[in-house]
Amino acid sequence: QVQLVESGGGLVQPGGSLRLSCAASGIIFSVSATGWYRQAPGKQREQVAFITRSGIKGYPDSAKGRFTISRDNAKNTVYLQMNSLKPEDTAVYYCAAGATFATIQSNWGQGTQVTVSS
Repeated sequence: QVQLVESGGGLVQPGGSLRLSCAASGIIFSVSATGWYRQAPGKQREQVAFITRSGIKGYPDSAKGRFTISRDNAKNTVYLQMNSLKPEDTAVYYCAAGATFATIQSNWGQGTQVTVSS
């Protein structure tokens, strides 16, 4: 059984930084595709970063240059470093993973709240 557990969310001021973590059991991140998604109230869930099994990374324009996804294979953990945070980044952030990029949304974590506010 796959279990993904996110942590690291919280309240941060605009311009600040946070690092989210996603720890996994039942799936090996080094041979999986993993993504970070977010959902703000009243909005659809959107992807903010992904990393493939080969290490290819991708970001939407809203996250490019500010967010960085990384993977620690020894800890079987994926991170999302978020810098220059804006109020519009406020959302619940979720980790998802699957065997391939096409099945990246096969497994989900419970989410962690990120609030950007002064």
